[in-house]
Parts: sequence; C-alpha cells; structure tokens
Amino acid sequence: MSTPAVSSRDLPHPTRAEIRLEGVLHALSDPMRLRIVRELAADGGELTCSHFDLPVTKSTSTHHFRVLREAGVVRQIYRGTAKMNGLRRDDLDDLFPGLVDALLGAAARQADRLGG
Repeated sequence: MSTPAVSSRDLPHPTRAEIRLEGVLHALSDPMRLRIVRELAADGGELTCSHFDLPVTKSTSTHHFRVLREAGVVRQIYRGTAKMNGLRRDDLDDLFPGLVDALLGAAARQADRLGG
C-alpha cells in the first residue's frame, strides 16, 4: 500500500509523544505568542493568521506562529489559501494536565492587573 503524497503546503508538526514541556513553556514565554494562544483558547476553534491583530511585522508574526507550531502548541493547516490555526488543547491537556488552564488563568489575571 502506498502512502499519500505529502503536499508542499503541509506543515510539519511534532507528534503528541514529541511535545516537550520546556518547548511549550518557551513558546508561551513570549507575550505575542501567549496572546495568540489566549485568542485561540477563547475562540475554541480555528482562526486564520490574518485574524490576529498583532503589533508586529508580518514576518515576525509568521515566526511566532512557527514557534508555537514547532513546540506543539498549535496545529496549522491550509484550507484553500488560508492558513488555519487551532490550539492543540487535547494533546496539551493529556500530556500536561491543568497546564493550559493555569497559564490562561494567570495570563488573564496579569492582563487585568496591568490593564491590558
């Protein structure tokens, strides 16, 4: 049986087993990346890259999404010409129970405290 051809538009993602805690924490240590994750968690679905109104250049935004994808925090897939982003909540909750909720809660409290 032959395997399906991989599209040049398919993006590499770590498997669940390859996701490492230190990689996730590094990815979420940047305020822009944490902001992306907070928006994805609040939406609960998939959002396009252009949905996010980040105060950075397009190339910097692309870098942030790549770091999140390579750490296993988000899954990115192409739907037509749109690159869709979804939080890998099930994988993260299975590997690190309570981590995502704790980080999102802490980020929300910090935003409230700092007025942002």
